[in-house]
Amino acid sequence: MKFFYKFSNLLGTVYKEGNVLFTGDSNTLLSTVGNRVSMFDLRNNNAATLPIESRTNYTCMDLSPNGHILIAINEEGDAHMISLISQTVIHKYRFKSRCQTVKFSPDGKHFAVCKGNTAFVFKAPGPFSGQYNSFVMEKVFHSAYDETTCLDWSSDSKILAVGSKDMSTKLYPMEKCKNFRITSLGNHTAEIVGCFFEKYGYDMVTVSKNGQACIWECTIEAADWQPLDEENPPTKKKKSPNELEEDEVDTTKSLENMDETVDALSKVSMEEDTSKDVSKLFYKRLARHYLSDEIRKDNKEAFLTSVSYHKQLKILVTGYSVGAFFIYEVPDMTTIHSLRISENKISSISLDNTGQWIALACGGVGQLLVWEWQSETYVMKQQGHSNNMVCVSYSSDGQILATGGDDGKVKLWNVQSGFCFVTFSEHSSAVTATAFNSSKKFVVSASLDGTVRAYDVIRYRNFRTFTSPRPVQFACVAVDSSGEFVAAGGQDVFEIYLWSVKTGRLLEILAGHEGPVASLTFSPGIGNTTLVSVSWDKSLRIWDAIEKGSAHETIDLLSDGLCIAFKPDGQEVAVATLDGQISVFHVKTAQQIYNIEGRKDLGSGRSDNDLITAKKSLEAKAFTSLCYSADGEYLLAGGMSKNVCIYNVKEALLVKKFEITQNRSLDAVDDFINRRKLTEFGNLALIEQREEREGGNVALKLPGVRKGDMASRAFKPEIRVFSLQFSPTGEQWVAATTEGLLIYSISSGIVFDPWDLQINITPSTIRQAIKDEDFVNALTMALKINEAHLIQEVIETVPYKDVELIVSGLGERCVKKLLLIIASGLDNSRHLEFYLNWATHILTCYGPRIKGQNIPALISLEKSLIRRHEQLSNICDFNKYTLQYVATLGKLSLSQEVKEEKMEEDSEDADSIEEIIISSDDEL
Repeated sequence: MKFFYKFSNLLGTVYKEGNVLFTGDSNTLLSTVGNRVSMFDLRNNNAATLPIESRTNYTCMDLSPNGHILIAINEEGDAHMISLISQTVIHKYRFKSRCQTVKFSPDGKHFAVCKGNTAFVFKAPGPFSGQYNSFVMEKVFHSAYDETTCLDWSSDSKILAVGSKDMSTKLYPMEKCKNFRITSLGNHTAEIVGCFFEKYGYDMVTVSKNGQACIWECTIEAADWQPLDEENPPTKKKKSPNELEEDEVDTTKSLENMDETVDALSKVSMEEDTSKDVSKLFYKRLARHYLSDEIRKDNKEAFLTSVSYHKQLKILVTGYSVGAFFIYEVPDMTTIHSLRISENKISSISLDNTGQWIALACGGVGQLLVWEWQSETYVMKQQGHSNNMVCVSYSSDGQILATGGDDGKVKLWNVQSGFCFVTFSEHSSAVTATAFNSSKKFVVSASLDGTVRAYDVIRYRNFRTFTSPRPVQFACVAVDSSGEFVAAGGQDVFEIYLWSVKTGRLLEILAGHEGPVASLTFSPGIGNTTLVSVSWDKSLRIWDAIEKGSAHETIDLLSDGLCIAFKPDGQEVAVATLDGQISVFHVKTAQQIYNIEGRKDLGSGRSDNDLITAKKSLEAKAFTSLCYSADGEYLLAGGMSKNVCIYNVKEALLVKKFEITQNRSLDAVDDFINRRKLTEFGNLALIEQREEREGGNVALKLPGVRKGDMASRAFKPEIRVFSLQFSPTGEQWVAATTEGLLIYSISSGIVFDPWDLQINITPSTIRQAIKDEDFVNALTMALKINEAHLIQEVIETVPYKDVELIVSGLGERCVKKLLLIIASGLDNSRHLEFYLNWATHILTCYGPRIKGQNIPALISLEKSLIRRHEQLSNICDFNKYTLQYVATLGKLSLSQEVKEEKMEEDSEDADSIEEIIISSDDEL
């Protein structure tokens, strides 16, 4: 098995804080997701996350005009210059404190950053500026009296406007000018939220937090800009005693010379008058509008939180703290459209270049949507779990992920696109576990509200609700391999309940545990209904409830059981206990086979308010989630830590350890407390939390609380791995964590991984064998080199008629590699029928003998076939309805032509009748 898994995508979280923005072509939306940046392709309907991780959460970002460079700044003030071409960080810069906003100039030569009451202007690297060094500072402006909040550039990049909390907007020139100096625009009674220049010119629109919008008119146009001549003025020469003074008159001059001096003086006075007529830049307020009056009729506490402006269409979009947004037409501020999308505040608004799509982000609930305001339709609407995501499960083909969270919702995610396509919100309390049936027709979820619900994956509805005779908080759920039975274990009532999916009736109550049932699972074998459960009562119990009822076999554990996982062949079961160990038992003999000591592999992590060291806190940590690999040889384990471990079961060895995050915005990431937080009075985090109350009481965190005190002033969630799942294909695994749903997959194109390689096996010999038409030997050598593009080259040179003969000449060892290449070819190649022919002959020749390790390859092939079928069905449906539309239009046009011909004939007949009547009248 290969272990070079790399981070590939982040699901379950679409937005946290910061700003969102469109790319130049308006096809992609960028969003800050914690300490990462996600890209949502709106045209192709897929989502991807950049493989870049910051030390803390990103708070602001901006994209260069050419779309190649992204500058993202985190909450500690660390700025990352990211290349979107290579998707790597090319430069870093430390501002040492939080920055409010960053914005590139329209010409791409500069970018400005607001920090505190200061605005910094840097040269942007690239061919436009002629500068290739990173973060070369050019200007610094300190005129603001309070913290800056927003900024904007004029269309010619000559003026920078900066709004601040001092209720004014400052205008700074980027170059010295004769008719312009630093200007301040006031007239607002609250902090400035947005300031915007017009498309062509220096007219402005400023918007404050209380909903006031001011329209400003500039006295000069962009063409009237007069740069200052920086050449030194000519110095005055010292006059000799013989020279005359300014007010002296030479009486010896003649009248002719007097006339010449009068002409020269008049010329100088004219030049002085023209210099005095140079127009100065100043602003005049044309109007003031109160935008919040309409929203405050319903809620007096509503205030404006975000604003965006489209300069070309002159459309202003404002978002409020109550989840509503309004679209206005500038300068009259006529309301065009309004909509309420949430109960939480709108944190960020962005308009695309065409002005048709509006991106709205709500940080409180993690909601991100794109609204097309002209047609009033959603282009994209995504929302993650508003609370922790605590469970995850794969479908049988690895295409769908089901997640459940503390917010009581069950969401289904498409692994390929990265989007959530359905949300079930029938539960009224936290969801604790989810499970798919083997045929991917339905998914079940258990909740603390006392119900287990089954959802139809095809029709998207809750078709079964399983309940118990008395209220029970269900902590775990499982579905048998046939999909006929559902079992759930109680957290407060120590019993296991078994239901029938077809009838919804309760079949059996399995009693015997003396503590909360932590986890249970059915055997994956077909026709096997063996159920295994583990509890806090330090016991593992094996049930056969369908045949024997409550009769079971008990295995005593050394500590409390936390989670359980079945091996894919159904012969072994792994149990994680509270003492940090993983024990493996044989199901039929009930004997322990292997034991893994994994507590030290979890890694230590110390919270800011911990009174003990990380080494001591490690003694209380354990694995809370287990999952076998697709071949059953390795175990994936995670729990109360930031680390995920892969173990070899037989050798009981740690094969690889993954550190899922470096985000210092979360708690318990570092092993030691930062020395900056340690003072002579102790840890600052503890001092801040211990606020004295009336009666001398001290507010301390309750013992055993791991999620933190959400009522405290500074709340940092702790990093945890709640659930782990291996993909049935073995190509990726997923972890439900505090940050979201992290997907790690194998990037096979990077690592050279041959098998049974010999000296004479080279690409040149393979291509020579292709020329000699020795296709069996060429394909065997290509499979031994194990280069995907080389194998695909050999496959596509094989004649169509010889495929069956060549497949029959290959050995069984080559089948797994070949199936994986066929699966990838079905995804990427245009030769669909050709690869289907290969898959048909492989399954015909080796189908009965494909077992064990080749099952993941079969699942990969099934996944590719299903995806291709969905794509083709969509194309067929589109073509079908398009042809129906064209046929209907043809019928309408024909009927219209027939009507016109009839009208022409009728008109001709009427004309002929009139002629006959006229002629008869003449005859009479």
